Parts: sequence; C-alpha cells; structure tokens
Amino acid sequence: MNIKDLEPKVVWDYFHEITQVPRPSKKENKIIKYIEDIAAKHKIAVEKDRAGNLLLSKPATKGYEDRPTVILQAHMDMVCEKNSSVQHDFDHDPIKTAVDGEWLRAEGTTLGADNGIGLAAALAVITSGEIEHGPLECLFTVDEETGLTGANALEDGFLTGSILLNLDSEDEGQIFIGCAGGKGTVATFGYEAALPPASGQYFRITVTGLNGGHSGGDIHKGRGNANKILVRFLYRLQKKYPFTLAAIEGGNLHNAIPREAYAVIGISSEIREDVRIMLNHFAADIENEQKGVDPDVRLIMESADTPETCLPDTLKKTLIYSLLACPHGVVSMSRDIAGLVETSTNLASVKMAGSTKIIVGTSQRSSTESEKNAVADQVASVFLLAGAGVEHGEGYPGWKPNPDSKILNTAQESYRKLFGKDALITAIHAGLECGLFLEKYPSLDMISFGPTLRDVHSPDERIEIKTVGLWWAHLLDILRNV
Repeated sequence: MNIKDLEPKVVWDYFHEITQVPRPSKKENKIIKYIEDIAAKHKIAVEKDRAGNLLLSKPATKGYEDRPTVILQAHMDMVCEKNSSVQHDFDHDPIKTAVDGEWLRAEGTTLGADNGIGLAAALAVITSGEIEHGPLECLFTVDEETGLTGANALEDGFLTGSILLNLDSEDEGQIFIGCAGGKGTVATFGYEAALPPASGQYFRITVTGLNGGHSGGDIHKGRGNANKILVRFLYRLQKKYPFTLAAIEGGNLHNAIPREAYAVIGISSEIREDVRIMLNHFAADIENEQKGVDPDVRLIMESADTPETCLPDTLKKTLIYSLLACPHGVVSMSRDIAGLVETSTNLASVKMAGSTKIIVGTSQRSSTESEKNAVADQVASVFLLAGAGVEHGEGYPGWKPNPDSKILNTAQESYRKLFGKDALITAIHAGLECGLFLEKYPSLDMISFGPTLRDVHSPDERIEIKTVGLWWAHLLDILRNV
C-alpha cells in the first residue's frame, strides 16, 4: 500500500502532490505557484499580498448563501529536518513517503504533514463541486515555522470572513481554543580564533540518536537535548583533563528540540584512552536516564583532522559554563488546564559563524505574556554573565481561550453527533497563528483542529492514517452546520 491508496482519496491525493513540491520556510515560491495553478484550473478567485500569503475565495453552494463566510487556514511552509545519514536537498527534492502500518511517514526526513495536510484538506474543499458550504475563503500563509511572518504581515481588509478554522493542530478528537505565545533569544559570542597546539590528537565527540521533536508540543516528554548532553560531558572533561575546543555545533531550528550535536576537541595522546573510557561511562549514564524516551541515544568518539584554528581557552570555559547553565525544558504548568505546559524554554542551536562568532539560539513559550518575558530574561542573564551579546526577537502573542465561541459550540455538537462522544476542548503549548489573526481581526471566532500527528519537526514525523478520515468528516459537517 502507498499514499495513493489511502482514503479519503481527494485529501490524500492533494497531500501527495504537496509532498512533491519543495517548500522550506522563506522559500515558498514553488508551493505558491502550485496553489495559484490549482486556483486557475478550477476558476477560483485568488489574491496574493505583499508577504506572499494567498487568499482563495469561492461563493456559497446553492442553499447556503445566507451563511457567514468561513475561512479555512493553513500554512504553506514546512520544517526541513533530516537524519545525518540521509542525502536530501529540501530546496529541490520531493519528500519520499511510506505507509508504515497505521501511519504515513517520510524516509529519513520530516514529512511536512505539518501543515501540508491542512493545505490538502482546504484545497479539497474549495475545489470540490459537491461539498456543501457557505461563502468560503482559504488563507494560506508563508513562513509560519521560522517566525510567523506571514501571519504577522497580514493586512487589514485582506480577509472578509468572520469564522476561522485553523487546520494546524495535531490531535484528532481535540478542539483547540488557545495557544502559547513565543519569543526568541539569541546569544552571540565574538572571539579571535587561536592557533591549535602543535602537539596532540583531535577527536569528534558526537551525540546522536535522540528523537528531538517539537519544542512546544513535545517539550514536556523529557526527551534529551543534544546540546545539553554534549556540554555536560565537556564540563566533566574540563574538570579532569586539559583539552582544546576547536568546534562545537548542535541543533538547527528554534522550534525543534536538538537531536544531534558535536564538538571537536584536542587532547594529548597520553590521555586518549582515559577520555574514551570517561565518555563510555558518561554514555551509560545518559542511556540510563533517557531509556524511556530516547532508547537509541549514542555518544561517539572518532578521530578528526587537525583544525586550522581553535577557541581561546577563556571562551571555551565560559561557553561550556553558560550552555550548561542555560535552562531548557518545562518551566511551569498551567494553573487553569490540567496537563498543559504554561511556560517552557528550548536551547535550540549552537552554531559557529566562521572563526569569529558562536551563535546560540533559544526560544521561549508561554500562555502568560509576563512569564514568557521572564524566562526570556532568565536565559539572557546567563549569557550576559558569560560576556555574550544578547538580542530578543519581537515574538508573537498567545491566543486567549474563548469558551463562549459560537463556532466551538457548532464543532462540539458536530463531533458528538458524528462519533457519539465529546471532543476534548483544550489549549496547546505550541504557537499557532491564531493569536496574530486575532490582533488584526479582533472579532474573529476561531477554533483549531486536525488529525493526529506525532514527532513533528523531526525525521520521525508521522500522521495516523485513520484520523484523517475522521477529521475530514468533522470538517465537512462543521461547514454544513455553521
């Protein structure tokens, strides 16, 4: 069985087509053209704003002309992550999908169901000549994953609808009515590179095999952070043996828990085996700590070439100290919704910019604006004490739940009628574009819902096949009953 055999066929067919179109964040030109071509083929009105957001519009089907206009909303970009062993160019290569039992996944890369499945469902609705609905708009935004810049750039008057259905959630049977706000904090260490010692041997220490995941939706699961694990070892090593730090890198995207990290170190040949034994003991500790959530974690020590430059010894120490001290994970839980993370922070990436800068990327999330700013200040303080320059991003607002929402009531009644049980009404710790929409269109009535996805923002991303049909039936029934 493959993706073309799945039901509902119209949704999966569109999703398959979408997986064949490269669409990294900030590089959405190809997916924009794909959607514009579909609109032209089906004679659907389409507008594009200055940011690249698309708005497709279609009149009501017969008998539904008096209904309010509904907006179906999804984002066009995807997180581009792959396993280090996989050769894949996200700018040019299509995603290779595979049916794996009850799930659809990709082969060693992110699948892009976040939010390609939302795009697919919205396109399936608006291009159909049979689905019943009132006046309809489809809003497809750019660059959700790396800053929500499309939603942030949305202009007044672009939308006419009064009800918005966000199709970017990841748990079938749950209806989301709120989300966390987010903020990025970046620390930059500037330095003058030093020459490596004339003697010594160099080794690459690698942390790999972690599951990673979404820095919002998965932050409470206790998964390992490759950056934190790596600097734990370097801190221990620094206490016992002298070494040179020539390179350190880990993680990639601000909204992904880092799965892999490495450091290149130089040591004297006399302590090589001692360091290897020390790493093996440390690896055993990590494997024991992470066995319930990251059973495949590995720490590897391999020979490396002698580098041209290395970090000054003072920077090596302050960098290790600050990365180890930087908070990561859940900071507090919600007082209002059981089991919901209120505030968290992610030590997302450590990158070397040539031989003059090291850039540390972090992201903070919270349902409470003041707590979001407080944990961002806490992260900043760690790096300021270490002598780094620190900058905060503008961030984005959360979405405050509205329990009196009319579309929520419609969606609840629809789910109960279809499936004989209540949907769970909740909020999400991840960032959704809804908060920004509400800033620009304060009267919008919104919910967010979707099929079941797991391990998004990682190469283990997958979508539960049967839930797409359930979600699709729910979506169509809501449109009939608005």
